[in-house]
Amino acid sequence: MLQRFYPDEYLDSTYDIDFEEKYRQGYRGIIFDIDNTLVPHGFPADERAIALFKRLRETGYKVTMLSNNKEPRVKMFCDAVDAPYIYKAGKPNPANYRKAMKNMGTDETNTLFVGDQIFTDVWGANKAGIYSVLVKPIHPREEIQIVLKRYLEKIVLIRYHKDMKKKE
Repeated sequence: MLQRFYPDEYLDSTYDIDFEEKYRQGYRGIIFDIDNTLVPHGFPADERAIALFKRLRETGYKVTMLSNNKEPRVKMFCDAVDAPYIYKAGKPNPANYRKAMKNMGTDETNTLFVGDQIFTDVWGANKAGIYSVLVKPIHPREEIQIVLKRYLEKIVLIRYHKDMKKKE
């Protein structure tokens, strides 16, 4: 039952992902969450994020930001990294994941999603049939509703790690 919340990969950071290898594997589109996935919650794009998006474009990726946040926050970040976005996305509803793929000209077979939350980011990507990468939150400061969800995420992650060990 908890498997619906499991990511396909779980890494320490977005910046640890070997995007060039993913490209060689056939991925052409990446949908990203912003807050605590690319920068701390509410922060503007930093040099590391700007450099990542430049590198992704040079590699040949199409990208889209998918955020449950309001447009002013999302636009501020996306203008800095020169990326399209969907705000108030309603994650985990898969509809805007599909809209992002349509806008990028990709589909479930060649799109991956990167985010820091299980019950919105990963679950939505899984429901949309997209390869999901869960990353650890960049910074511990979060909104109260996210803090509460993190306790439930710990239960899922304990089970996830146990199940992954069984597969080894």
